[in-house]
Amino acid sequence: MPNDTTTRWTVSVSRETDIAVRSFLARRGVKKGDLSKFIEDAVKWRVLDQTMAEARGKFADLPPEALEELIGEAVSAARRVDATKAG
Repeated sequence: MPNDTTTRWTVSVSRETDIAVRSFLARRGVKKGDLSKFIEDAVKWRVLDQTMAEARGKFADLPPEALEELIGEAVSAARRVDATKAG
């Protein structure tokens, strides 16, 4: 029965990368599906890293004090929304 929550990928990596990843997982007692989970986790972290780099780049010319103020306003707004949902 196909799983509707996953998508099959076909990827190519260097032999060195294949050996390194499989050796890494083997040292940790690899189980069926661990390679897929490892790749998915790595992709999520890379997407987050790239997203954060883009965001940092957009605020690079902003003085630190102004950035702190913007962050504080955003946190306060998020807390107000969260409190509204909780109550």
